[in-house]
Amino acid sequence: MDGLDDAQLQRYARHILLDEVGVEGQERLAASHVLIVGAGGLGSPVALYLAASGVGHISLADDDTVDLTNLQRQILHTEASVGQAKVESAVQTLAALNPHVRVRPLAQRVDAAALDALLTPEARADGPDAWPPITLLIDASDNMATRQALNAAAVRHGVALVAGAALGLDGQMFIRDPAQSGAPCYACVFPPGQAYIEQRCATYGVLAPLVGWVGSLQALAALQILLGWPCPAAGALHLFDARSLSHQRMDVPADPHCPVCGGRSLP
Repeated sequence: MDGLDDAQLQRYARHILLDEVGVEGQERLAASHVLIVGAGGLGSPVALYLAASGVGHISLADDDTVDLTNLQRQILHTEASVGQAKVESAVQTLAALNPHVRVRPLAQRVDAAALDALLTPEARADGPDAWPPITLLIDASDNMATRQALNAAAVRHGVALVAGAALGLDGQMFIRDPAQSGAPCYACVFPPGQAYIEQRCATYGVLAPLVGWVGSLQALAALQILLGWPCPAAGALHLFDARSLSHQRMDVPADPHCPVCGGRSLP
């Protein structure tokens, strides 16, 4: 890219004042490309904060439409969005927030094949409108199959992963940074061969600010990785309790028998 223009320098002035960011860091964010899977409770704060922060290229995948019950927590959407595809509603919201950010809506449920198509360099179009490669995956999904597919793709393609989940009054976050040697992957913590009971907000409920708490921390971790900072929260499972406003860190060693990463940080 050609650098930040005057409007961008003013927009991101509070970032640029930080020694840890500066103009160089802000330009690095502008050149970045993140894939967010899920435009719901978690994906809303993630997308809003990444767009506001100036992450220049955001691909957003979700195959759902906006429902009235979503509006209690999914702050990307408004009552006027009900019935609309979530990714299209999100594009409108993010464009109004920051027109300098390019947002690509993907109205689909991602699987291994779709992720490979998005992450393989040969699959990207060339030319002046070409997008940079995706270097970070944000898991804001609501089911274990998608979480496992995202983790496997992150390991396979050597990209970072920030995974979040929230239900009821409990949340969790897991970060895989490929720059961190010997760290576990998501499958080391939650082996894909085990049976998991899928619990949904539609059945169990979820406290609205909890998804904001977890999603905001996902966005913060994403910015750390994109800026090239050390990410001390990586390689551990973080648990959040909305009852006591407490956070617990569980360090989990890499599993040498993991069917996804085999205990290795990089593919």
